[in-house]
Amino acid sequence: MKEKVLFLYEFVNPIKIKRQVLKNQFLALAIGLVYLWFGGLKFFDHLSPAEDLAKNTMDVITMGLVPSNLSIILLAIWETTIGILLVLNIFRKPVVLSALLHMCCTFLPFFIFPNQSFSGSPIVFTLLGQYIFKNIIIVAALLTLYKNTIFTE
Repeated sequence: MKEKVLFLYEFVNPIKIKRQVLKNQFLALAIGLVYLWFGGLKFFDHLSPAEDLAKNTMDVITMGLVPSNLSIILLAIWETTIGILLVLNIFRKPVVLSALLHMCCTFLPFFIFPNQSFSGSPIVFTLLGQYIFKNIIIVAALLTLYKNTIFTE
């Protein structure tokens, strides 16, 4: 009986792993498309709703040393590169780490522009604050993707 259970486990376990790999690929594709889309918009003036916020944040981070028209292009390149690599499913671990670093930067306006992020109370977001806070979903997905990438490689 024990041999039958062991055989069944050996048969079912690869199926579970394959399902998890497919889930990871779908998650990477979804996140990659979001990065590709939002990053692509930043290549064109005034198409991205986050353009001014991104330029202002980059200006503070770089202490004004990088011109805003250059910083937005560098950000667009970073985001679209993350997107392309996730969609193509290559270099996943370093790309996920890069995306997590990017996501940390997206939360900076909470600290450097609190008047634009919160409406009176620190628990009441402005529309901009909501736009930033929803990134917590992407962070959770990236952490899941990173964790599952380690176990399925």
